Amino acid sequence: MKTFDRIVYGSLELFNQHGVNNMTTNHLAANLGISPGNLYYHFRNKEDIIRSIFVLYEEHLNAGFHPYQTGRLNVDMFIGYFDTMFETVWKFRFMYSNLTAILNRDPELSTRYRHTQREALDRSSKILHQLKADGVLAIDADRVTPLADTMRMIAGFWIDYKQTHSRNESVTKAFLYEGLLRVLMLFRAHSTPEYCAMFTCLEQHYQLLLNHYAKPDPT
Repeated sequence: MKTFDRIVYGSLELFNQHGVNNMTTNHLAANLGISPGNLYYHFRNKEDIIRSIFVLYEEHLNAGFHPYQTGRLNVDMFIGYFDTMFETVWKFRFMYSNLTAILNRDPELSTRYRHTQREALDRSSKILHQLKADGVLAIDADRVTPLADTMRMIAGFWIDYKQTHSRNESVTKAFLYEGLLRVLMLFRAHSTPEYCAMFTCLEQHYQLLLNHYAKPDPT
């Protein structure tokens, strides 16, 4: 792996493990086994590294949420969408944990973030409109985009919400599955009778995953 990529992917893991505020560029260089000078050859500062990580985040969003092919309405299709939502938040959890502070420190990134989120909302709204047209959701057309935005808000700010309501709440997979189940509650509340059972099945699937990851570590 090229040094540039080593720094980007390695910093992503270190930020996720230790938090962005606890990792200076010197810490990053030491943990990555390179000299500070080598790191500064590729990146001017920590914000510059975060911008490169944000490129990965954009690619992840762009690859994961697209309208489905009509006729593929089944549990596996929905699991694909919800797994992508979960993996996005998990893979970039340091950003979701420190989003306001990160964006306040970097106006350029803040502008890019708002643009990326507008595009993500547009794609999510199109998927929900498609689900409405296919008889999955019972919702007025003018409420589709607000519903998509509410789901995005829960996914995007679940970590902040939990951490401000609990002491020393660490970000675990169980922690994130709890938030995903809240999003599923909204889907189920707006589902047509024909698809209510399918959303119940999805809730059971993700509740099992939550329970699995919530088990105490035997070590």
